[in-house]
Amino acid sequence: MAMTVGSRDGEDHNEVMATINTTPLVDVMLVLLIIFLITIPVVSHTVPVSLPKEAVQPLQTTPRNVILAVTKQGDVFWDELRVPDAATLVEKLKAVAAQSPQPEVHIRGDLDARYAVIGRVVFACQQAGISKVDFITEPPPRQ
Repeated sequence: MAMTVGSRDGEDHNEVMATINTTPLVDVMLVLLIIFLITIPVVSHTVPVSLPKEAVQPLQTTPRNVILAVTKQGDVFWDELRVPDAATLVEKLKAVAAQSPQPEVHIRGDLDARYAVIGRVVFACQQAGISKVDFITEPPPRQ
């Protein structure tokens, strides 16, 4: 703590100053900053080597995920196109399963859809050899 030495007009002379003087702290921080700025380029010197020049090519691109929607009436949609029956769905999924890398299948089932219809979609994915099936849900509202 620091004490006030001089007197001001009409003030008590025995008051203790309770504020911290931050000027020395700022001075020290500025000196440390300057020292680090000067020494970093000296430390970062490395052994000079000639590195090979090579263009970077992506090795593998991620495939577009398949989104299947199941309505409460039991209709199945591939993106936004209706799939007429289970056999057509299996054939389309087999074509997708043959891709490398295999895309994921995301199922968006209506809240009021029958479980059996969604189960048939999962079974079609299994028959086609899809290795990853996800269900898309919404988080509950915050209260």
